Amino acid sequence: MKDYINSSLLTKNKVGKISDEEYLQRQDYLEAINAFARLTYESVYVINYEKMVFEYVSENPLFLCGYSPTEVLNWGYEFYFKNVPEKDLALLNQINEAGFDFFAKLPADEKKLYSISYDFHLINQEGKPMLINHRLTPLFLSREGKMWKAMCIVSISNHQQAGNICIYKQGTNDVWELDITGNTWRKSEKAKLNAREIEILRLHAQGLTINQIAEKIFVVPDTVKYYRRRIFERLGVSNMVEALSYAVNSRII
Repeated sequence: MKDYINSSLLTKNKVGKISDEEYLQRQDYLEAINAFARLTYESVYVINYEKMVFEYVSENPLFLCGYSPTEVLNWGYEFYFKNVPEKDLALLNQINEAGFDFFAKLPADEKKLYSISYDFHLINQEGKPMLINHRLTPLFLSREGKMWKAMCIVSISNHQQAGNICIYKQGTNDVWELDITGNTWRKSEKAKLNAREIEILRLHAQGLTINQIAEKIFVVPDTVKYYRRRIFERLGVSNMVEALSYAVNSRII
C-alpha cells in the first residue's frame, strides 16, 4: 500500500526541477505560515511535492497524535502510514488520484482558487481513531502548473464517517463532490441560508441559548426552533455543533 500510494502521487503530480530563482523568491514564506498557525486553533502543515516531504508542521496537538512537531516533520509521508488505518489509507490514495486528475484539467491561472476537503481517521496516542477534517490548497505551482507546495489545515470533522470529499472554488458557490463508487466528480452549489437563518447561527456561535436568541430577535422560542430545524435540513447536519462547523468551513458565516 505504501509503495502504491507513493507511486500514485509521483505519477499524478510529478514536479520537475525547481530553479534557484524560484526558491529565492519564496524562501521567507514559512514566516507567514508560522504566524498564521499562532492565530488558529487548527493544525497547519505544508507539503513539498517536489521532494515529497513535510516542510512545516505546527504545534497543535490534534495532528501530532502524541508526537512532537519535529518527529512528524522528519517522518513526512511516513506519518500517515504510522497513524492512519489501512482502510483510510486506501481512501486517501483514491482522493489523491481523483484530486490531482481534477487539478490537472483546470486552467493554469485558476488553479490557486481551488481547495479540497475530506475526512479520514487518525490514531491518537491512546490508540483510538479520531475522525479529522483535512483541507488542502495550493501554495506554489511549478512552471509546468503542477502543485509544488500545498498548505494543509486539520480540524475535528463534523461528520460521522470518513470520506465527504469536496472541492471548492474561491469566490463562487461551486462545489464538486467525489462519488467514491464511480470515482467521478459531481458539480453542485454550496448550501444557502437566508438572512434570518444566518443571524440565528451567528447568535448560537456567540453562546446564546434558544430563549436568549428568541428574546434578542423578538420572537418566541418555538420560532427559533423552527429556524434551527431548517438550518439542519439545508446543511444536511443533525445538531448545532455540526451546523456551526459546516457554516464556518464553508464560509457561510
